[in-house]
Amino acid sequence: MGRSARARRCCPPGECFCPPHHCSLSDRVSPDPAPGFVSGAAAPADSNLGDDRADWVRDHLGTEERHLLEEDSRWFFHQCLSTPCLNAVRRAEGIYLEDLSGRRYMDFHGNNVHHLGYAHPKLVAALKAQLDDLVFAPRRYTNRFSVELARTMASLAGGALDKCLFAPSGSDAMEIALRIVRGATGRHKTISFVDSFHGAGFGAASLSGDALFRDSLLGPPLPGAVHVRPPRDGLVDASLSEIHEAFEREREIAAVIACPMAPSEYIPPARFWEEVQQLCRHSGALLVFDEIPWGLGKTGAMFSWQHHGVVPDIMVTGKALGGGVVPIACVSAREELDRFGGLAIGHYTHEKNPFAAAAALATIRIIQDEGLVERAASLGELALHMAGDLTRRHRLVSAARGKGLVLGLDLGPPAESGVRPHEAAGRLFYKALQRGLSAKASAGALALSPPLVVTRQELERAFDILDESLAELDAEIFAGRPS
Repeated sequence: MGRSARARRCCPPGECFCPPHHCSLSDRVSPDPAPGFVSGAAAPADSNLGDDRADWVRDHLGTEERHLLEEDSRWFFHQCLSTPCLNAVRRAEGIYLEDLSGRRYMDFHGNNVHHLGYAHPKLVAALKAQLDDLVFAPRRYTNRFSVELARTMASLAGGALDKCLFAPSGSDAMEIALRIVRGATGRHKTISFVDSFHGAGFGAASLSGDALFRDSLLGPPLPGAVHVRPPRDGLVDASLSEIHEAFEREREIAAVIACPMAPSEYIPPARFWEEVQQLCRHSGALLVFDEIPWGLGKTGAMFSWQHHGVVPDIMVTGKALGGGVVPIACVSAREELDRFGGLAIGHYTHEKNPFAAAAALATIRIIQDEGLVERAASLGELALHMAGDLTRRHRLVSAARGKGLVLGLDLGPPAESGVRPHEAAGRLFYKALQRGLSAKASAGALALSPPLVVTRQELERAFDILDESLAELDAEIFAGRPS
């Protein structure tokens, strides 16, 4: 569809939550994204603009929730994936979200901050105790909590990444990583994947391959960001070939920046990262691993790169580091990259916030004491087996993939059904949500990321919900068609 024909409506017709006259913006034309970039805007479950979202709000939320959503829409900037919201939460505890009417949802998304579930009692106790101790330290002063956290992060990485800086978010930490990359190599060009997301800042968004964060209405991205196809099934060699070509063509690549295991749950073989690391070393580039979503145990290892036997030069962690309560992220790097003492590469007010450090230390301690990494590996095998059963039971599910408690179901309705994969994923999302399971749908897949504290019984119930939801969706899509 041409540029002049692609208009994004602010809200679906007849279901507008905007303040008066706001929808005068709905006729604004948004340019097509750059070729090859993946846009989540087409996913009905993730978009706040589609009819499915409006139907959900109308048919499944009470008066109190709808009123709060209207207030939220009134006061917050509107943006895709955020406002208008999906529901209103009054309690978050364990693996559950509870809305204002008392309906509970197993949260198998959680923006990947909820490795410990919500309001883990040991974490809450540690933070209450910290409020009676040291709650803040200016950046130019140190404190024992921040120093202990720095030492702990180095230990978790096996001593290979023994220098760090803390930041308020993963996006901020990625900006620090970019500064280190540029300063260490004297170059500015990067290689990342077209379906990636590395943060919302202009630097991190330039690395990202999601068109939602690269729309030309927001201005040009940083120069030098090269994107290649990811190593999905059947594309490992093609992806490696494109990375080789990028190194040969650009010649001034500073770094390869990627999630070792992508958020869309494809898992490249170990040889992929081994070859990428060799390319980096040969050219003088750095290998930067984004562990923001899956770090701290979600894949059945403390960091997902540990499955591949390849140690990065720089690692960025975040999201779950603060236990789902306090925002904190970390960039860790090899000691020889500590060479910018005369510059400010991560000049954040909360760089050494003791309260945030205490949250991170408590989170790591709970993960270790309760054996949650090993538990994720064990439950992940069960979950992947149950996901495989869905591929055999339902024509809509074309593949199941995952590692630990990071799982994905690829949806592949046949062309004659008239339903596209991303539409099927969106419809499945809402059917599961009606039954009490919240997940994430985008790009023709349903992603499942339960907390590390999920029980076997809860995991089995979640897959029962998916089975029931898929059966209902199968019946709707394939009604009257031969099996």
